[in-house]
Amino acid sequence: MTGPYSTEINRREMLRRCTAGFGTLGLAGMLAREQARAFTMPGPHFAPKAKRVIFLFMNGGPSHVDTFDPKPALKEYENKQPTGKIYKNPNSSGFMPSPFEFKRHGQSGVEVSESLPYISQVIDDCCVIRSMYTDVPNHEPALLQMHTGNVQPIRPSIGSWLQYGLGSLNDNLPGYVVLRPTNKIVVGPALWSNSFLPAQHQATSVITADMKVDKLVANVRNTSLTNREQRQQLNLLNRLNQLHLAKRNNDLELNAQIKAMETAYRMQFEAMHTFDIEKENATTREKYGRTPFANSCLLARRLVESGVRYVGVYYVNNGNQPWDTHKKHNEGHTKLCRDSDQATAALISDLKERGLLEDTLVIWGGEFGRTPYAQQKNKKDVGRDHHNTAFSMMLAGGGVKGGTTYGTSDELGMHAQKNRMHVHDLHATILHLMGIDHEKLTFRWSGRDFRLTDVHGKIAHDIVA
Repeated sequence: MTGPYSTEINRREMLRRCTAGFGTLGLAGMLAREQARAFTMPGPHFAPKAKRVIFLFMNGGPSHVDTFDPKPALKEYENKQPTGKIYKNPNSSGFMPSPFEFKRHGQSGVEVSESLPYISQVIDDCCVIRSMYTDVPNHEPALLQMHTGNVQPIRPSIGSWLQYGLGSLNDNLPGYVVLRPTNKIVVGPALWSNSFLPAQHQATSVITADMKVDKLVANVRNTSLTNREQRQQLNLLNRLNQLHLAKRNNDLELNAQIKAMETAYRMQFEAMHTFDIEKENATTREKYGRTPFANSCLLARRLVESGVRYVGVYYVNNGNQPWDTHKKHNEGHTKLCRDSDQATAALISDLKERGLLEDTLVIWGGEFGRTPYAQQKNKKDVGRDHHNTAFSMMLAGGGVKGGTTYGTSDELGMHAQKNRMHVHDLHATILHLMGIDHEKLTFRWSGRDFRLTDVHGKIAHDIVA
């Protein structure tokens, strides 16, 4: 029998159909693997030192030579011009020594500027990295590189990578939370984006300008239905959603929306408690201070205590000023340190008292440092410009060797010199502390495997306890 309804086929037709069939099977297998990778957390590759991270981000860039990296040679070279093509600045009065005295503190004797008196008291719990460097001395690309490993807004943030790789530590709150006092953070949402990772790994961003709990977590509480009625409603909706999801090949974005609704339901009970810092006693409140940054630090502690994996805290002082001291540097630096210093030290000591510091990694720093030389000739308004070839970061807890310094910059603080640590190396080290091999935490997207550190990254094993 021949024709369109014939069951007989010749050899050529058989090969054509089989080839198409195997191709379809291959495609189905590839899609299944992609879906499985998106839904299955790789988990830690080895025993982690830390379970959670709080990144106290000093956006704008604190001066390393006025905080953690003493450079007495700047006094000798004062007013002399730096050498090197990229540093020639006709408007600069030359090298500018720090007006702040450095002293050794704690049993470790780590040198810290007098502008950070509170951090000086907890320095034995901290590791100061003095050899950081990044690729670009402009805010936007440097901010993006510090958060995502890339100078363009196309990659997932480190918090999203950790959430993807390790999953959440709780069922009632988001696993990744960003606290910011204003919606005018430079670059903004791209710094905490999930990018091509599944949508459930996007950060929950909270504006902390008003710390009233109903403002922080607005529109979460249901005012018209009881808890039992909400649960019945959500159960019915979930059953319908699962049918909808099954017909759409377990679409990632749809699945993320379903999970988000379940989290939102549970958040109305947990979040109203966790986000309410008024539950803290007066002694604790005074220990942190009452500034916007202090409130965020205290809230960060409450969040990790409740099982949030990663908390990003963005610094802006009472006057909405970031660490961008292009003019009147000494005056601005003093004001910025006064606020950040107390709350940072309070967070570290509070975590330690509660037994949380040993597995909570606290990071303090910005996207780059400030120039060791003056930006202007006018001594009255003199400031420091952006500086990317050497700056400092501070790490505490989370498996880090306390009371230590790592790496050096040159005698003038111009270039990272010994044990140079690029942002990729910092990311690799953070992932290592969290039990992740940075070369194995990958996500396949657009035909290739991506990772936070791309093709770079060296772990600083010397800072690991």
